[in-house]
Amino acid sequence: MRRNYIKKILLLVFFLSLFFIVPAIFIVVDGLIDEIHSADVAVVLGNTVNSDGSPSPRLQARLDKAVELYQKGLFPNIIVSGGVGVEGFDEAVVMREYLVNRNIPENRIHLDSEGRTTNLTAKNTAQIMKRNNWQSALIVSQYFHISRTRMAFINYGISPVFSAHANYFELRDLYSIVREVFGYFSYLLTGADE
Repeated sequence: MRRNYIKKILLLVFFLSLFFIVPAIFIVVDGLIDEIHSADVAVVLGNTVNSDGSPSPRLQARLDKAVELYQKGLFPNIIVSGGVGVEGFDEAVVMREYLVNRNIPENRIHLDSEGRTTNLTAKNTAQIMKRNNWQSALIVSQYFHISRTRMAFINYGISPVFSAHANYFELRDLYSIVREVFGYFSYLLTGADE
């Protein structure tokens, strides 16, 4: 009887692991394989701003990737999307200032200060793109965030959606990957963002 019980528990652990590990691998691989093409606009998703008002290393890496691709002529416009974090800074404004200081023309940068979630960023981007008659977008975020972001953009009618991941890795990514698996499934099942 006890052996049967242990066998069932091990089987349950195996299937739960499979349910988590396979999607995690998909999310990581999908995010690390950039799909870089010319687009009407790049969208840089926000992240933490330091207490001194500067972009966190993670956010700076996203912005640096956007600068690199802009300088290669892959898109003429950039949307910076974020909200006001606990530090009290508007992420989008901080991002714009960072880009302007790296010689991106201010009139090419469009602010979305209401992009507090992936879903809101996608929704607001769709509206900005419609107003400007833009069709294609290139999203810039961390590798583990690309899959869900792409799904959100497509759900709001943006197509094609290309992607580039920021060149920044840290130990916290392990937590972020776990969180993203749950976020991806939540979004897949409900269309809602966390």
